[in-house]
Amino acid sequence: MTRIAYIGTYVPRRCGIATYTHHLRQAVNAASGGKGSDLVIALTNIPDEHTYGRGVHPLPKDERSEYRRAAERIRAFGADLVSLQHEFGIFGGEAGEYVLDLLESLKRMDIPVVTTFHTVFERPEEPYRAVQQRIAELSDRIIVMTRTAVRYVAEAFGVPRERITYIPHGTPQPPRDARRKLRERLGWNDRKVVMSFGLLGRGKGLETVIRALPKLAGRAPDVLYAIVGQTHPEVLKLEGESYRGELRALAAELGVERHLLMIDRYMDENELAEILTACDVYVTPYPGMQQITSGTLAYAVGLGRPVLSTPYVYARDLLADCPELLVPASDADAWAEALAELLGSAETLERIERRIARIGAEMHWPVVGRAHLELFRRESRVADVTASTAEG
Repeated sequence: MTRIAYIGTYVPRRCGIATYTHHLRQAVNAASGGKGSDLVIALTNIPDEHTYGRGVHPLPKDERSEYRRAAERIRAFGADLVSLQHEFGIFGGEAGEYVLDLLESLKRMDIPVVTTFHTVFERPEEPYRAVQQRIAELSDRIIVMTRTAVRYVAEAFGVPRERITYIPHGTPQPPRDARRKLRERLGWNDRKVVMSFGLLGRGKGLETVIRALPKLAGRAPDVLYAIVGQTHPEVLKLEGESYRGELRALAAELGVERHLLMIDRYMDENELAEILTACDVYVTPYPGMQQITSGTLAYAVGLGRPVLSTPYVYARDLLADCPELLVPASDADAWAEALAELLGSAETLERIERRIARIGAEMHWPVVGRAHLELFRRESRVADVTASTAEG
């Protein structure tokens, strides 16, 4: 039986790392047949921010002394291994440096750490570089979600490649309900639906797809672009719903209001899986080419949906065998043409769907959970052997 301590944000907090940590914990537990034991150290912005379930202990991100206390809690639990989810912004201190106190404490306790880097840059900059470098040094193994990131971590931080493991981003399996039923429920039976999902904020290239709609609608009059998700909480604090209003105004200016649908609410994973399954093409028109992971693109591929994306790092890596699905950033004409080609041919859509489904099958949570459990068991055994040798 392996006793695992997870460190990251956690549900009910609404952020990608929280959702990921929750599903990773579930998947690893399922892979072990429920024979393992675990706890979660959940980063919070303020004390008592959320009510957590059993086995989940809050760690206020800006209270430095609590990081060492979290390490003591992990030792008292008797953890064989720690799974750390690292993302910039979730830990306190400059560039998230407080997490180093926790990791250095765990190192002194001889508790092995497997760190998942959710963001990796080819050329990391200070002050983030030094902090991530030290995290890599204090970790027994690094997990990354793209093959490209293996090279980035090895070259940027001097980590031997044998200490870096590629495991794809976990995704739900396609829902059991037939796609036709889901489309009927959403009122999409007579529409060709292009979809983007995620917390709404600037910098995701959504305007490009809206600008493509006039030309696209000329070739696919029944097209509907569905932008799904709430406005990001930090954006909401700074500017309210002004960005959502700007997107609607742009659609009105271009005369394509009837081709734009904005669904402004939070969706749990089951509902998200259903709405993704119901769309015809999922798009990530992101202008930033350095993005190393995208949970939303991963989900769409895991659910076997045809996708189009700009060629940022994660998309290039995930869709390496389908380069025709990569479209230049900010080029509305290119997006209109690519979408028209996909939506204009049922045969093409079905062919792409089959290719994407083959890629996505390796990303389903049961597969990803087994890969993590095998790695965790290996690392905890290595730590046991090392400790026994040292004692001898």
